[in-house]
Amino acid sequence: MTADRKAEDGGGKSGFAGFDPKSVEPYIVKDPESLAVNLARAAEQLGKAASAWLAPRETGEKTDGFAEPVSDMVKTLSKISEYWLSDPRRTLEAQTHLMGSFFDIWSRSLQRMAGDIATDPSSIERTDKRFADEDWVKNPFFDFIRQAYFATSDWAEKMVNDAEGLDDHTKHKAAFYVRQISSALSPTNFVTTNPQLYRETVASSGANLVKGMQMFAEDIAAGRGDLKLRQTDTSKFAIGENIAITPGKVIAQSDVCQVIQYEASTETVLKRPLLICPPWINKFYVLDLNPQKSFIKWAVDQGHTVFVISWVNPDERHASKDWEAYAREGIGFALDIIEQATGERDVNAIGYCVGGTLLAATLALHAAEGDDRIRSATLFTTQVDFTYAGDLKVFVDDDQISQIERKMSATGYLEGSKMATAFNMLRASELIWPYFVNNYLKGQEPLPFDLLYWNSDSTRMPAANHSFYLRNCYLENKLSRGEMVLAGRKISLADVKIPIYNLATKEDHIAPAKSVFLGSSSFGGKVTFVLSGSGHIAGVVNPPDKGKYQYWTGGPAKGNVDDWLGKAKETPGSWWPHWHGWVEKLDKKRVPARKPGGPLNSLEEAPGSYVRARA
Repeated sequence: MTADRKAEDGGGKSGFAGFDPKSVEPYIVKDPESLAVNLARAAEQLGKAASAWLAPRETGEKTDGFAEPVSDMVKTLSKISEYWLSDPRRTLEAQTHLMGSFFDIWSRSLQRMAGDIATDPSSIERTDKRFADEDWVKNPFFDFIRQAYFATSDWAEKMVNDAEGLDDHTKHKAAFYVRQISSALSPTNFVTTNPQLYRETVASSGANLVKGMQMFAEDIAAGRGDLKLRQTDTSKFAIGENIAITPGKVIAQSDVCQVIQYEASTETVLKRPLLICPPWINKFYVLDLNPQKSFIKWAVDQGHTVFVISWVNPDERHASKDWEAYAREGIGFALDIIEQATGERDVNAIGYCVGGTLLAATLALHAAEGDDRIRSATLFTTQVDFTYAGDLKVFVDDDQISQIERKMSATGYLEGSKMATAFNMLRASELIWPYFVNNYLKGQEPLPFDLLYWNSDSTRMPAANHSFYLRNCYLENKLSRGEMVLAGRKISLADVKIPIYNLATKEDHIAPAKSVFLGSSSFGGKVTFVLSGSGHIAGVVNPPDKGKYQYWTGGPAKGNVDDWLGKAKETPGSWWPHWHGWVEKLDKKRVPARKPGGPLNSLEEAPGSYVRARA
């Protein structure tokens, strides 16, 4: 058995004994003339990309904001450098740690070249999907690069973690920036340091780069001067045709939303209608992607009369629409329409993500005003206490919010691409760089995927609304403290006494389970806390017939989420039936099925026109 075979069987050992010279053949250029021609063609496409980037800047349509985030990153990381450079002993410690790691890598590489078996240290990750190609271990050159990358990125993270005397926000930002830099500089992202990319480039004589640079130019043009990274084949989807197709009617419209009522599929329905308040940062049809995974259709099939708020994709006309406007002209307006359409005052409500935060704030306002129409509330991955709000807090401090507000004052809104980029950066190694490599270096078109189509369908945010959200929630955490002022009133979640079903997801990067769990204690009534497997989207959009993931139920949300989870009951599959049972326990009275709109005239077919407006 050769040493490299032993390495494959040894779970953490590798060697180069028995190295076959034929293994280098895929890396030898066989047609240099064709390669040269294709590299020239790729450069031509890259020139077109540069022109597409420059055009809107030359006309003044776009101005670059690169300086501000880069300046913040440099300023933040310089504070880490100051700590390690301010004391010669610490400087020597930092240098010795890094150089020691490189020396160990070099020593192991020499051992392997000599035919010996050397074991990687535990810090060298062997399960990273980016390094799945076997030549990352078998080939001496790429093996050295792999180990050097992990050693360097681990060292950079250690420098941040071990730095002392920094405030929590600065340290959080530094750790985030280091992860972004590490993800961007991964050797998997470059042709000459990625064995698979190198082989494909040689095999196709660079044709992959020609196609990739063509797609790169197209995506910059599609982003009107910014890179609009394609994550899916958008040509395969059309809203209202093969996505967001649950039958229904738009029965009312305000400046900020349309109200959709869906057609019943059962002879009788629950007496209490169901109102869904989705986030305005994304579009509502994440809950109606297709009939097989549509929460909306499933709820209709269980006998709910489902109403959904479809938020407007705002422009400069909506600049002054703040949280009060969204509470009054969105949730309040929808409640009025539901009463007109069904004759029912009592409503069950659902809020998703920031839509849930708005719903919670509106409930507190309603409690102060004596409005008791919402009789129960369900919150999907919703934060009301932002103490542990995760990596999105990196983008929130006085300086950064002021920069955002200055940009929004010029247009009246924040471009949807800005928020989309921020969300993608939370999981850059999964949502940015794999697509960069596959699209622009391999020249491969992405596969059609409805969830990624929805993810790419970003929306703008009104200036007043977004500023209020960032300052009151992320920066000052006023909602959980009872200090938020809405409609001229100081509101408190402690006044919300209605039953709450509070759903968190275990792997959430946007609304961490720890944050959602803590928020449960802010309400004044009974809160049923449920933890679902998976993340912010897949943990919510998890139909029962798929049999995927699991959920946990237990006692009151007290203490911390890890202790709660240790005592909780785990149930395989979707939490949807558990939620429906919770709703029925509150009121399971049924009435004959209702027609959309009742006495109201419908305006158009679902999913309506607001959701079709592109950012």
